[in-house]
Amino acid sequence: MADLFYKDPHSGVPKILFIGLSQSTHTHAWIDLLSNAKFNVRLFSLPGGTPPVDWPVKTYLSGFLAGRNSEKRKYMYSGLVGKLILLFDKLLSKLKKSPIKNKERWLAEIIKEWRPDIIHTLGLFDDQGGEMYLKTRQKFNLQGIGKWILQTRGGSDMTLRRHNTAFVPILKQALGECDRIISDNKANIRYAEELGISLEKFAPIVPVPGTGGIDIPELSKDTIPPSHRERIILWPKAYESQWSKALPVLEAIQLAWDKIFPCEIYMLATTPEVREWYLTLPEKIRAHCHVQERIARKDVFLLMKRSRILLIPSLVDGVPNSLYEAMACGAFPIVSPLETIQSVVTDPQNVLFARNLYPNEIADALIKAMNDDTLVDDVACNNLVLVHEIANRETISSRVVDYYHSIAG
Repeated sequence: MADLFYKDPHSGVPKILFIGLSQSTHTHAWIDLLSNAKFNVRLFSLPGGTPPVDWPVKTYLSGFLAGRNSEKRKYMYSGLVGKLILLFDKLLSKLKKSPIKNKERWLAEIIKEWRPDIIHTLGLFDDQGGEMYLKTRQKFNLQGIGKWILQTRGGSDMTLRRHNTAFVPILKQALGECDRIISDNKANIRYAEELGISLEKFAPIVPVPGTGGIDIPELSKDTIPPSHRERIILWPKAYESQWSKALPVLEAIQLAWDKIFPCEIYMLATTPEVREWYLTLPEKIRAHCHVQERIARKDVFLLMKRSRILLIPSLVDGVPNSLYEAMACGAFPIVSPLETIQSVVTDPQNVLFARNLYPNEIADALIKAMNDDTLVDDVACNNLVLVHEIANRETISSRVVDYYHSIAG
């Protein structure tokens, strides 16, 4: 019996191979733009996770895991034998003598056999698709197969890396060798130009949200003006990272507390370090905080629809998808005045700006947004119009489908 995984559902149409993290909601959202279009689509998943069981896209699963092959999933090694092989491979890899297939070799075999018309890598650095594919492409001489679309991730791929000599060679190689570049912000166009990359490499759909936009009718449904909502502050990225800092936000909450209370603060995606610092807050504040780790995306949206304020200061970013989501849900955004963000929104028509490392600025923004009903309601109206113009998923889907057809032809 033929293996149905390898049977394409459509004949004579472009084949697109995506390379990225299969557990990422960004990956699912972008690929799902094509769900109603006639393409043959597969995803090569990098190590680190698996897609939802009910996600219908055919997915190759690499890395140190094994499972049961099916019509929609293909493991590099499957079953108990696969686990033993992978363990053996892991041990031999330390000696650089592994004769067993690794993810690069498997990817090369897939590309040579299936011969996709388009290879779309989701992200460049941080164990995402671009860097891994670049190495595989060079090692296995894949340059003549398919058009390479490199989708950069927000600000993280280029904002800092373009200054770092450890990353610049890879950045230049990837931007130079790919056929087209997709970005969610205009700043990356300037950064690429400074590296000597032709602006013609950028796809005409740029800038485009990294998720492919949002379902505005769904997110805006049953919302009420922020002044009539619960006094909730939603802080969805309550963690310390290279791209954003949590401790100044905790300090800002303390500074502002007496002028923003009563309120409830929801802290999501918290990490152990932040939770320890959180415990140093006075009890009168902690009694009104809800500290959680990661929660389902649908639950984030439900919470955002209830919230008066979305608090997302950052040091490095593209245009945050949570900003678009807040616009549709009617929550008032407090963001940092980064170049990538300032090209999209203005203060106070759409947001209040507050730099991530300045607790006083964050505190002032919280006080103003929590106490000015006219401001938050006017901004909610402005943002619903703006998000329709720049992040409407239905419109973006049509543009992306047309673009893939044009580059595959």
